[in-house]
Amino acid sequence: QVQLVESGGGLVQAGGSLRLSCAASGRTFSDFAAAWFRQAPGKEREFVAAISWIGSTIYYADSVKGRFTISRDNAKNTLFLQMNSLKPADTAVYYCAASAVIASMAAEYEYDYWGQGTQVTVSS
Repeated sequence: QVQLVESGGGLVQAGGSLRLSCAASGRTFSDFAAAWFRQAPGKEREFVAAISWIGSTIYYADSVKGRFTISRDNAKNTLFLQMNSLKPADTAVYYCAASAVIASMAAEYEYDYWGQGTQVTVSS
């Protein structure tokens, strides 16, 4: 098993930046593909970005492409999401997720482990 704890959320003005972190513990982090999802009030949870075990493959949702960057530091067991040019539409609870075996990296059902989430609020 792996435990995931997100941090770095907060309140930011439109156009600003935030960097989310997800600290993993329990098992070797490089055993897992990882991703960020988000859930806005009254909406379904949606895919944001995913990264493969050693970072060689990365996917982004179209809505964040060019603004967000996912990365990982396996030596520090940490997943990151750098968010630039933030918009009010990015307001959501952001979750990190991990899975040891995965076919579709953008599919929520593929992920076995989830953090508790961190709130990101972007004001206009």
